[in-house]
Amino acid sequence: MSKNSPSTSSSSDPVDLDLESFASAVAAGEAAVVDVREPHEFAAGHIPGAINLPLSRFDPHALPDGADKMVVLVCQTGNRSRKALNLARAGGRDDLKHYAGGTTQWRMYGGDVEV
Repeated sequence: MSKNSPSTSSSSDPVDLDLESFASAVAAGEAAVVDVREPHEFAAGHIPGAINLPLSRFDPHALPDGADKMVVLVCQTGNRSRKALNLARAGGRDDLKHYAGGTTQWRMYGGDVEV
């Protein structure tokens, strides 16, 4: 990750992670990353180790349990992952985190992707 990466989140929601916090958690293996983009978007490149649970058929019960790692929702720009977060909250999950910068910001600041 670049040293010039932003460290503040654009949202005041305490579940939102800024790039620095998210990148640190990914690098340390402390985050279970859930990418809610559609399968063709996910296949084109995603954060290493992420699992794909598309928003179009999102089921909060399919999320990792978060017992061993923080569960972080991502998408391309933060909009769909915010919707997934709201669905998960409505389904009783209050232990999730959200990376609003999405894969766009991740790539912009040098984050690795896998296909």
